[in-house]
Amino acid sequence: MAADAATPEFVLGQKPLVPASGGRWQAHEMAFDSAKKEWFNVFAKEGRQPGEWGHWTGRGMNWNSMCAQCHMTGFQRRYDETADAYRSTWVEHGVGCIQCHGPMPAAHGDKNQPLPPGPKAPFNNDRQKMMQTCAPCHARNELLTEQFQPGDNYHDHYRLALPVDAATYYPDGQQHDEDFNWTSVQLSRMGHAGVTCFDCHDPHTTNQLCLQCHAAPGRVMPGGVRAVPIDPTAHSRHPMDSPGNSCVACHMPTTTYMQRSPRHDHGWLKPDPLLTKELGIPNACSRCHEAEGLDWVIAKADEWYGAKLDSRQRARARAITAAQADRHGAAVGLLALLKAEDLPAWRATYLSLLPQTADAASGRETASASLHAPDPLERAAAARFFSGAPDALGLLQPLLRDPVRLVRLDAAWALSAELPPASPARQELTAYLALTLDQPSGRLRLGQDLANRGDWSGALKQIDRAIKWDPFSAGIREVDAAVLARLGRLPEAGAAYYRAAELAPQSAAQLALQAGLAYAEAGQLVEAENAFRFAVQHDAAFARAWYNLGLLLAQKDRRPEAIDALRKAEQTGPTVADYPYALATVLLRSGDKTGALAAAERALRIDPTHAGVQQILRTLH
Repeated sequence: MAADAATPEFVLGQKPLVPASGGRWQAHEMAFDSAKKEWFNVFAKEGRQPGEWGHWTGRGMNWNSMCAQCHMTGFQRRYDETADAYRSTWVEHGVGCIQCHGPMPAAHGDKNQPLPPGPKAPFNNDRQKMMQTCAPCHARNELLTEQFQPGDNYHDHYRLALPVDAATYYPDGQQHDEDFNWTSVQLSRMGHAGVTCFDCHDPHTTNQLCLQCHAAPGRVMPGGVRAVPIDPTAHSRHPMDSPGNSCVACHMPTTTYMQRSPRHDHGWLKPDPLLTKELGIPNACSRCHEAEGLDWVIAKADEWYGAKLDSRQRARARAITAAQADRHGAAVGLLALLKAEDLPAWRATYLSLLPQTADAASGRETASASLHAPDPLERAAAARFFSGAPDALGLLQPLLRDPVRLVRLDAAWALSAELPPASPARQELTAYLALTLDQPSGRLRLGQDLANRGDWSGALKQIDRAIKWDPFSAGIREVDAAVLARLGRLPEAGAAYYRAAELAPQSAAQLALQAGLAYAEAGQLVEAENAFRFAVQHDAAFARAWYNLGLLLAQKDRRPEAIDALRKAEQTGPTVADYPYALATVLLRSGDKTGALAAAERALRIDPTHAGVQQILRTLH
């Protein structure tokens, strides 16, 4: 069946799909609650506006690209890049047998016909392969191909989302955004021990489901690990049949998505109220004991479980939070966890976060060893670590022949500038890049690849298309600014960085600093000052922004304002010698030799080899 404007309307779950031009179907924001017999807006809390990527009229709610792959059987998107249109086809509405079991013999289901000889179902009783057939539609992931078939290796066709982005997962691994379940299983001790979807589904209704493994003496799992035996009443300290006695209520709490769709977390994590206080991570205890207050819940948890809660889960959450904020020493925490971690998905998470830290170079040896790890998630993360490294070609070239496509693609992406046009690696990377050209993220990725290969005008063309399709994305604007700066179009780069700062409150200060630097280099000093002030307004402790603002004001001969800004730079960045040195130069020009001497001596204590400081001291003495 082909979808086009003449096809009758149909629904996705309880949301109507609205036909649009170019063979599109758009998932409307209004949905029907069949139990309550009422309509409701699935994005009521977010208030998505026309023009936004995620509005129901935008590409983020396009059924052909975002929904149909999991909700239809045998779906083929068939996107025409030139026409920006779809000629999508599918075998049947909804999820049919072949979606999970693969093509069936012609005689299947006919009791009067013997089954033809041949192999059994594509899984050959391999429960992990069965799970990897569930995973494409029960995971937050990115398509690497559109050719997945039941029995295939998941990592040959999908990139699994890991708890790297704070907006996607909480730092302990709990689901934050709409993440589905597969990542959580991969991050869990139970998943690592061999627990599969098929051990638990039927629905989560009673403790008996969990006790099939956790009743004394504890079931021996496929990996050889014995499950911890648990008495629910003694363990939970709650009466039988109460909510607090429920394994699922405590270890698989629900989050409601789209207003009315509660879903269980599948990480089987410990409720840890201390992490709620420290990092804002939800805990199941407080759902029932909100009236008693968080400190009461923390005290109770400590009284009952004590040292058991001071576990690797807590260490992970703290280290990941530090890395996401690029705090001093963040890499040390990640590397300490890597040293002891045995779950591949967590190892891949730490490696993915390492490049975001200021001291990432300290992880080079560990990342190099991970290039040879048994698990493809870890090898792929290690390949990404070396993207841009001077010796990346020598390190990553062997991974271009890795047996798993995910690893090959991440190595190819890191080496995109060096790949010969006709090489298998370039052809595979090109096919991957072409897969999402109907989305702004795909256009951006193609633009980045073209920039890596020196085609700057081609890169800008793709990035401009991405901005048109998603005008409120700060990330796209930031890439656009970097390309414009590389081309020497500094005023435009400054404007792009500034717009990105306006769109991204959490990283506004850093983006505004970049805008100010671009404007200053272009000689647009008014715009540069505005950008630097925007940066310190969003982060009053941003020493580098105060420093650059001070230098700019000194350049404009506004010395009292410059001195004030440079003093703030020194106060907020007391370990950087350049800040008191710059202050000393401005004080000296202002005739304040005493103040200049004191500032220069402070700079010298920080960096005794600073040539500029030594020159000022010679002048003053």
